[in-house]
Amino acid sequence: MTMLDRMRRHRGWLKWSLAIVVVSFVLLYIPSFMRDSAGAAGNSVVADIEGRQITAAQFRRIYQQQMAGYRQSYGGNVDDRLLKTLGIDQRIVQQMVQEEASLVEAKRLGITASDAEVRERILSLPAFQENGQFIGDQRYRQLLRMQSPPMRPDEFEDQVRRSVVVEKLQAALTGWMTVADQDVADEFKKRNERVKVMVASFPADKFRDGLVASDAEVAKQFEDHKDSYKIGEKRKVRYLTIDQETLRASATVTGQQIERSYNDNIQQYSTPEKVRASHILLKTEGKDDATVKKQAEDLLAQIKKGANFEELAKKNSQDDTSAPKGGDLDFFEKGRMVPEFDKVAFELPPGQMSDLVKTSFGYHIIKVTDKKAAVTRTLAEVRPQIEDQLKYEQAQTSARTLADQVAKELKKPADFDTVARAHGLKSGESGLFLQEEPIAGIGQAPQVTQTAFTMKEGEISEALRIPQGYAFITLTGKQDPYIPKLDEVKAQVREDVLKQKSVDAARQKAASISAALKTGDFEKAAKAAGLDVKTTELITRGAPIEGATPSPALEAAAFSLPQGSVSDPVVTDKGAAILKVVERKDIVADDFAKQKDSLKNEILNERKNKFFAAYMTKARKDMKVHIYRETIAQIVG
Repeated sequence: MTMLDRMRRHRGWLKWSLAIVVVSFVLLYIPSFMRDSAGAAGNSVVADIEGRQITAAQFRRIYQQQMAGYRQSYGGNVDDRLLKTLGIDQRIVQQMVQEEASLVEAKRLGITASDAEVRERILSLPAFQENGQFIGDQRYRQLLRMQSPPMRPDEFEDQVRRSVVVEKLQAALTGWMTVADQDVADEFKKRNERVKVMVASFPADKFRDGLVASDAEVAKQFEDHKDSYKIGEKRKVRYLTIDQETLRASATVTGQQIERSYNDNIQQYSTPEKVRASHILLKTEGKDDATVKKQAEDLLAQIKKGANFEELAKKNSQDDTSAPKGGDLDFFEKGRMVPEFDKVAFELPPGQMSDLVKTSFGYHIIKVTDKKAAVTRTLAEVRPQIEDQLKYEQAQTSARTLADQVAKELKKPADFDTVARAHGLKSGESGLFLQEEPIAGIGQAPQVTQTAFTMKEGEISEALRIPQGYAFITLTGKQDPYIPKLDEVKAQVREDVLKQKSVDAARQKAASISAALKTGDFEKAAKAAGLDVKTTELITRGAPIEGATPSPALEAAAFSLPQGSVSDPVVTDKGAAILKVVERKDIVADDFAKQKDSLKNEILNERKNKFFAAYMTKARKDMKVHIYRETIAQIVG
């Protein structure tokens, strides 16, 4: 962790606290699960896992914090609709369900966390330590109260307890796992062995001109590879769709609504005051305070006599991140640094320098180089944006309400046309489609496709999400997989014959000049044959080889040949290539010895995480899990 990160941590640490305490299977940062008293809506349920409920208030708090985090990271003008389209809400609820399911499984196995274990975990968190010691209960509670919104100790401790339980569950399930030394050596070699190669490429497309595929060749290709031309199961559905854009076009938003949204979300349109400062830091941790202070006073005296601040920072500052930049910390907002540093930086005018400033990290000399005043975009500036957002949200709500109404009216397949006409909606029949194909009248809609290929004829789906809004479907027919007649796929078979012929031609050309490339000047001989030659930098396994189609065979040749060697022609899906190993950087035994233990732990943790994720996926199948998507839709708009 850099010094700047540590300085910022004491005010902003809680936002990332779960990243410290939660188990490694969590793929998306989610802030602490907290209780909320948001009224009746807060008591509604988002998900139920074996009787353990995730309330709307819990989900709303996490969802709003996550959205705020995106805005902070990507700017106040981030498009909320884009974030919603990316399915942030579904990812969050799945993470919450995953944790609850893990706690259910832990309870089944009798795994708990004692008060002593929770206390020990909290005492060990870096956010609550200073000079390697716990900061004390008073400051611990003060830090919790400083969060926005404030946290009670029991709320934070409850989440720590949950995390400890899940970690113990994972440890119990994966404690038997080990990693063989050979696996570690192989992985180290894979990551660190490097080669530099020169590549002469023979793209198949360049050899396609003039090639023909006779009917006899096409027929033979089909007969020899019939199974590869098998046509999968097809299905067709009757559908009814609700188009959000149509509803949005008719949505109306009042000036009062726009103003209320602006005031409720004013932080989204505000940029707080920022200051840019440089500093020289002399750390006191593990050192004599008086000695360090005297060194800092000497530096301060030099600067006051005219010494260059930036040069002294580069030579003396012990902040490894800012020192190379002359101590520059770039712009930061209030609350991002520890209080003592913050107070001085925001009080000093640009161009001024502080006296010594003492913080928990040591002694600082602070120089303010620039300031930006707080700015709030006016209502007039953001009115179109807010109006558009409110119309979008209104259309989403209307679409959801209409979907609920339609769901009640669709009793049987014959109702589709009648209900569609009654509400001015679109209905129709798709025609047969494969699982990987878009659906006529709907388009590419994974949820609709998945439902269509699992439902029975006569069933009516629930409201399914599609890019335009919602769809209801009923299965009207299906066609079993079959091997087609040649005439149905003749164009595809002919294309496959031509592709193979062009690859063969490329291979033959590579073979014809292979000897010249091996015995003479590789680059000169290749260019004389009209080939394009590319030379890579030193690359590791898995990196693209410039000038060639990605190919395991090509990579294997590059890393198996000694330096100076030229490969035989290597055939790829799109042609052929010959390469010369210009340089090799083999692994160093001492480097492996130094990194062996950490790499072994990394591989072991990765395997444990995969096993645990697979275990929980299987365990969830035996649990009663219900997600109330209507409630989620109401929360996220």
